Amino acid sequence: MQRGALIAERALEAALPLIRAGMTERELAAELGLQLHRAGSEPEGAFHPVVATGPNSALPHATPGDRPLQPGDLLIVDWRARTQGYISDLTRPFAVGELEPELAAVHAVVQQANQAGVQAVRPGVPCSAIDRAARQVIEAAGYGERFIHRTGHGLGLETHEPPYIRQDNDSLLEPGMTFTVEPGIYLPGRGGVRVEDDVVVSERGGRSLSGFARELRQVG
Repeated sequence: MQRGALIAERALEAALPLIRAGMTERELAAELGLQLHRAGSEPEGAFHPVVATGPNSALPHATPGDRPLQPGDLLIVDWRARTQGYISDLTRPFAVGELEPELAAVHAVVQQANQAGVQAVRPGVPCSAIDRAARQVIEAAGYGERFIHRTGHGLGLETHEPPYIRQDNDSLLEPGMTFTVEPGIYLPGRGGVRVEDDVVVSERGGRSLSGFARELRQVG
């Protein structure tokens, strides 16, 4: 799974320089899919990445369409790689040019929430505590109603499997468990931000399998 995360990172880094205003979500998703294969993702692990820009980025499960990237857009890329049957699942937001101040501020809140969730991971802690740690950051910033999904899901041979990181799951974390931490804020009609990492539980705490930058990067 660590190798899968590295493959995913290499693929996105190869695709980022090709992003430009006017490129459609569908075109970027196709390019990223090609780069995933080139970077070593197994063919059976191929899937269409979630590429959503502008108002579409406020939809957590958007499907890439024909909307072109435009200056001032938030861009969400949710992509995966598979190696030896195991899956990595990451999400990073980007700015197409300069963002309005609130959208940039929302990114900072989500980045902090992601960090809080990861730092809360340790053996014996209930899954609900990880959700709570991330959610409290977003609620404190005044965006609690805009975090509209669970904080994460288990990951391995399947994209979604136990443990589920949500408010009503008090199952205890154990060393070796791997799951996503992916808080988000979604502003309907304007844009959304999600930062997703794959986290493994160790005896000492939680460790992210991804080193890909979480700071907001400009593209296009």
